[in-house]
Amino acid sequence: MSAPRAPFEIAGQTVAPGSSLGVDLPVSTLPDHTPVHLSIEVHHGKRPGPTMFVSAAVHGDEVIGVEILRRLLRAPQLKSLRGTLLVIPVVNSFGFLSRSRYLPDRRDLNRCFPGHPSGSLGARLAHIFLQDVVLRCDFGIDLHSAAIHRTNLPQVRVSPSDKVTQKMALDFGAPVVLTSGLRDGSLRAVAGKHGVPILLYEAGEGLRFDEMAVRAGVAGILRVMRGQDMLPAKGIAPARVAPYLCTSSYWLRAPAGGLLRTFRAEGETVEAGDVLATVSDPFGAVETDLVAPEPGILIGRAILPVVNEGDAVFHLAKLGPKAAEATVGDLATQLESDPLFDEDEII
Repeated sequence: MSAPRAPFEIAGQTVAPGSSLGVDLPVSTLPDHTPVHLSIEVHHGKRPGPTMFVSAAVHGDEVIGVEILRRLLRAPQLKSLRGTLLVIPVVNSFGFLSRSRYLPDRRDLNRCFPGHPSGSLGARLAHIFLQDVVLRCDFGIDLHSAAIHRTNLPQVRVSPSDKVTQKMALDFGAPVVLTSGLRDGSLRAVAGKHGVPILLYEAGEGLRFDEMAVRAGVAGILRVMRGQDMLPAKGIAPARVAPYLCTSSYWLRAPAGGLLRTFRAEGETVEAGDVLATVSDPFGAVETDLVAPEPGILIGRAILPVVNEGDAVFHLAKLGPKAAEATVGDLATQLESDPLFDEDEII
């Protein structure tokens, strides 16, 4: 007979096997002396398994991840958890409260890692999150959205040579898997150097909810947990649509300033020469087309109809040689019919 599993220790708190606990890590104090914490919910399974974190709102205005994690915490599948799950719905509380991407000093938290305990506010928060959460885990998923006035197709991003996140990406089941390089100071880059692979999920728009993107996020996290043997397969349907495998991406920019009329949406595949949008002056006397330079899939786009010359309008990803035939319509049908998403249980 195996020995009982040890409790999970964090911030002076003890989480017994088969239980969950909310923990607040002190971060700072606002000018009015209001304390700020990094709030975590720890689920410690009765049976052994990996330790995983799922985080959102590293950028404070990317609220869709907060909703994904709210629904994840209500998922009945977590009752069968093996291992330990750390859920952090809001990493950047400062930006979240002010509805801003940034910290109060305009720093981007996702460029502040690994941080320092006596550095800037961003460096201190990055240090606490990295040391007390990320480095205690075997792997993680970080949830993001597009910035305000843009929207992203549900997609996951992986490092070129990281086999662990590549498997997680296929398990996740988003419409697009995009190979994306690591940026200095980012959570994904620093965690990777410490041997903690992180899968990045991008979907939806800043300061907005998108139902399909939320459902895809919840489903994807549960599928990754199943793939890592943290959850049993029962009650977690595999993705029914193989993702597009994309090797790189870039933004197509407005050829002129004026009023933008878009003819294509995120998730559509395009061919070289396809007209994606037209920019007109307010009188309609001059119109300039934005044309796809090569085949690909649109994984993001601008929402505002007023653009300056050079503004990013469409995010085009190149299709890799192993891309499967799939459509966003297939994903929407799957999510609407998937028994994983009973509204009485999840929403």
